[in-house]
Amino acid sequence: MKIAVIGYGGMGTFHTECLKQYAKTGSEPLTLAGIYDIDASREKAAEANGLYAYRSADELLSDKSVGAVIIATPNDVHAEYVKAAAEAGKHVVSEKPIGLSLRQAEEMYGYAEKAGIVFEVHQNRRWDDDFLTVKNIYDHAGYIGDVYRLESRVMGGNGIPGDWRKKAAQGGGMMLDWGVHLIDQMLQMVKSSVSSLYCEYSYIYGEEVEDGCRLSVKFENGVEYLVTVSTDCFRPLPRWQVYGTEGTATVAGWDLSGGMTRAIVRHDDNIAGIRAGNGFTRTMAPRIGDTVEEKVLPVVHAEPFAFYKNFAAACAGKEPAAIKKEEVLRVFRLMEAAARSAKENIVIKEKI
Repeated sequence: MKIAVIGYGGMGTFHTECLKQYAKTGSEPLTLAGIYDIDASREKAAEANGLYAYRSADELLSDKSVGAVIIATPNDVHAEYVKAAAEAGKHVVSEKPIGLSLRQAEEMYGYAEKAGIVFEVHQNRRWDDDFLTVKNIYDHAGYIGDVYRLESRVMGGNGIPGDWRKKAAQGGGMMLDWGVHLIDQMLQMVKSSVSSLYCEYSYIYGEEVEDGCRLSVKFENGVEYLVTVSTDCFRPLPRWQVYGTEGTATVAGWDLSGGMTRAIVRHDDNIAGIRAGNGFTRTMAPRIGDTVEEKVLPVVHAEPFAFYKNFAAACAGKEPAAIKKEEVLRVFRLMEAAARSAKENIVIKEKI
């Protein structure tokens, strides 16, 4: 099946390079047909990379040899391209977020369902090795006991990237840029309804959209989950911190550095106190000796190009799409509740 990419910016370029590599794997075939971008300089960049550049969206969508498109444009024009592609009978991948609102997301799925096409959102972070490793720890109590709290962070010091992400009308802001990924991971991890949440946005750089967010979620099964997105941090905290009833796990970054500490003796009655600042403590003294053991992370690696492989197979009718409609809409319901919490400075107590 031939596939074309609409939008040849950062993510569009990423998709074309991935598709070139995917084509070499011999998996369910996807052949890159070309790209379309409204910026003539991006057309030239694509041609310099050996890609065909369509001169208009109409030319691309009327090309009957093209069976699918990937939409990698700013968020505010996802909907119009999804509608046009669906009406042209093309299967569609939309970059995340699917759109600007839950209502718009529902409309886009309506276009796809009416046309009978496969429509997936590129929630590719489900296949990050760090996420899969933490999910492995969460799913198996044998590592650090029952997990009751997770902290998931992405932290950088470069401010809001690019141009359009600084504009509210184009769907900018860090909740829609990175929060959507971390929330999707959270809802894939914890199979329980949300009972309450509280969210704060930051505006350190004075832009019209948030440059960071901090979301605290409580689930009905008792798990607490903290999501942090920061663009003003020059010494980041660990990518993941996971608390279990019998130990703690740290995944420091995407390089999967870190480890696990598991208690052998849950309550140590022989802890020696330490000098702590201008005082003394036993409560915060580190565990030593044979009361704890250090373990390596139970790393899980994703199958290479898993998203593209699934999309191609779904288009061929061989397996269901991995990114399901209700999952995407649930992420949006939670993001909209978080936005309301941040705006009104309130705890949202809704079952999501």
